[in-house]
Amino acid sequence: MKLDIWTNDSVFTDLAGCWDALLQHSHNNLIFLTLEWQRTWWEAYHPGELHVVVGRADDGDVVAIAPWFIQRRDSQSVVRTIGCVDVTDYLDIIVKPEHAEDFLSALADHVSGPQMRDVALQLCNIPAGSLLLEQLPPLLEARGFATQVSLQEVCPVIYLPDTWDDYLNLLNKKQRHELRRKMRRVGEQADWYIVDSRHDLQAETETFLRLMAASAPEKSAFLADPQNATFFRLIIPRLYAAGWLRLCFLTINGEPAAAYFNLDYNNRILVYNSGQDVAQYGSFSAGIVLLAYCIRHAIESRREVFDFLRGNETYKYQLGGQDTQIFLLKAQRV
Repeated sequence: MKLDIWTNDSVFTDLAGCWDALLQHSHNNLIFLTLEWQRTWWEAYHPGELHVVVGRADDGDVVAIAPWFIQRRDSQSVVRTIGCVDVTDYLDIIVKPEHAEDFLSALADHVSGPQMRDVALQLCNIPAGSLLLEQLPPLLEARGFATQVSLQEVCPVIYLPDTWDDYLNLLNKKQRHELRRKMRRVGEQADWYIVDSRHDLQAETETFLRLMAASAPEKSAFLADPQNATFFRLIIPRLYAAGWLRLCFLTINGEPAAAYFNLDYNNRILVYNSGQDVAQYGSFSAGIVLLAYCIRHAIESRREVFDFLRGNETYKYQLGGQDTQIFLLKAQRV
C-alpha cells in the first residue's frame, strides 16, 4: 500500500471529496472522525504539526486515513490523533475493513522508519473492538516497540427500546418514580424545543454557552479559554449545516433553564455537552427533565443508542446507562 504524508491543512480541502465518503465504509464510523469535526478541531487548536497518513490502493483510490499530528516536546515528540483529547470522545483510524491489515502494516513500517526515530505514539479515545487496538500493537512490537494499551475512560450508553414505556421499565422502581416526579413537577411551566430553521442559530448558540458557563465553575473556566470558546462557535454551525446538530432547550415560564448540545449521527444520539441555570432553576431538576425529553425523542425517532459519552457520572446510570470502554494506546521504540 502506498502512503502519502500530509503536513499542512490543505489535506482538509484536497481530501474533501473522499474523506466522509470513506468514513461511511470504515470499520468505525464516528462523528469525531468526520472532516467537519477534524478540520474544525485543527482550526481551533493546532497544537503541533499535521502528520496525516493517507493510504492508497494500487489504483490510487484513498482507502485509509490516519488523522494524526506530531506534538513536539523537549525530550521526545509524540504522535496523537487529531482531536485528542479534551473536546473529542471517540477516535480511531479511518479504513475500509478489507484494507485494514495492509494499512496497519504500512503504518507500522512508517512509524518505525528513520524519519520517525524519536517519535512515540499516544493514541487516545479508541473504542473497544477497534482494529487499531487489535492489530497495531503486535505489528509495532515486531518492529522493536514497547506498547501499552490501558483503559482510559468509560462511556455509558442506553440501548434504546421501542417505546418510552419500555424505556421506563428498564429503570429500577426508585429511578422510574423519581424521573416521573421530576417531569410532573415542571408541569405546564415547562416547554422544550430543538433548534431548527425557525430559530436564530447564532443567538441560540450564545444562549447555550451562557447556560453552559452557568452550570458549573469548571465549565465557566473551560469557556474562558478563547480556544475552547472558538471551537464551540465554529463547530455548532458546521454540525447544523451537516444535519448532525441537536441543540435542545428547556424553558420554564418562557425563560431558558437548561440546554443540551447533542449529536445525531449513525443512528445514535450523543450527549456532547450541557448547560443549566443552576442558580435560578436548579430546584426544578431542569437538566434531568430535558434529558428525559431527549431520550423520549430519540426513541420516537427510532434511534438505536443514546450515548452519554465519556465519564461515569451517577446520573448516567440512574437513567439506564451501561458502560462501554475507550482505551489509550502508547508505543515507544525500545
